[in-house]
Amino acid sequence: MTGRTLLSKVPEVTVWFWVIKILCTTVGESFADWINMTLGVGLIPTALIFTAVLAVVLAWQLSLRRYVPFVYWLAVVVLSVTGTLYTDILTDHLGVPLALSTSAFAVALGVVFAVWYVRERTLSIHSIVTRPRELFYWLAVLITFALGTAVGDWTLQLTGWSPGISVLLPVSLIAVIAVGWRLGANAVLSFWLAYILTRPLGANLGDWLASPQSQGGLGVGTAITSAVFLAAILATVGYLTVSRSDVVESFNDRGPLVTTNPGRERILLGYFLVAAVVTVAVLAWAGARPHEAANDGEEPDAPVASAPALAGSPAPASAHFPASDMARFRSIVDGTLGKVRSGDQAGAKSQISDLETAWDTDESTLRPMNEAAWHHLDSQIDSALHAVRANNPDTSVEIQSLTALSNSLR
Repeated sequence: MTGRTLLSKVPEVTVWFWVIKILCTTVGESFADWINMTLGVGLIPTALIFTAVLAVVLAWQLSLRRYVPFVYWLAVVVLSVTGTLYTDILTDHLGVPLALSTSAFAVALGVVFAVWYVRERTLSIHSIVTRPRELFYWLAVLITFALGTAVGDWTLQLTGWSPGISVLLPVSLIAVIAVGWRLGANAVLSFWLAYILTRPLGANLGDWLASPQSQGGLGVGTAITSAVFLAAILATVGYLTVSRSDVVESFNDRGPLVTTNPGRERILLGYFLVAAVVTVAVLAWAGARPHEAANDGEEPDAPVASAPALAGSPAPASAHFPASDMARFRSIVDGTLGKVRSGDQAGAKSQISDLETAWDTDESTLRPMNEAAWHHLDSQIDSALHAVRANNPDTSVEIQSLTALSNSLR
């Protein structure tokens, strides 16, 4: 690359950048869940669809000569969805522990950064003015979404926090990073740390809004949450397109990007390390306390209700709820039961997630029909989820839970 002035392919990092990044993360995950779970497309087909869409959108982005807000943020949304799906495939379909996938994505991101820096001598977002740098940038963004998904799910698994409580951790860490940056921490390091953390923040925020109140959420629902966040994204992108307030017209490769103070950066690197140690201590403390694992990721062993507790309600579920809905839920349960009996634990985990999403989606319709019957089935579904998602699942317990649930859904 020469020292001539070139056009930038990415936006200026302003408050709008962070707002829309979080919005994209939230609506991206909700949209993926809607296609995967609500429409019943399935995890692998959904991932293939979005991989194809990603190829088209990135080709469009790479063909442009300058930053175009709509195309850039469309690429971010699709990358958010795709990165999340890749992590979900490892966790739900292949049964890879979240600790392992988190470590693998962290190593992969480190390798990308290392190769990027050796080749280009900078990792700054302000230097994305050549094709190689742009390719490194988008690869890093994809991995940060996958890593952020794994970190967020692993945190929920360790702590059992509700969606509302879980929002506080990434918010606090981003605030710590912002303070460090203001005090003189390395700007590039601060940017990428915050960028990774916006993924669990956006996802947890979406879960908090969409999840039923019985699960610690606000009960808004995925459809309304996705619609509101999508509208906010479109409004923000429209504003940025008109105002051009985040456009970096040019970049001069001859001069330094920022004024640095190496001594202060070393001190504040220690500050970041202390924050990391405190975070690990908080997670260890929360993980040691009795709790039920969150439903977002793979769950640790949890007690499963005994056979008497799983007995059917006095009347069949179809007496309280539409028979067609119960037949749909029972089909998922029976499919999961079949996979457990055949030894396909990864497939069982993936399919039981379809039941969880379908049940949560229909809560607003079914629950008012018969509150007591709904809670009875909800308890049985939770027991089945715990049994199938346990770190060391007991096949007999899984079969018992799923069989009892299938009988209750008749």
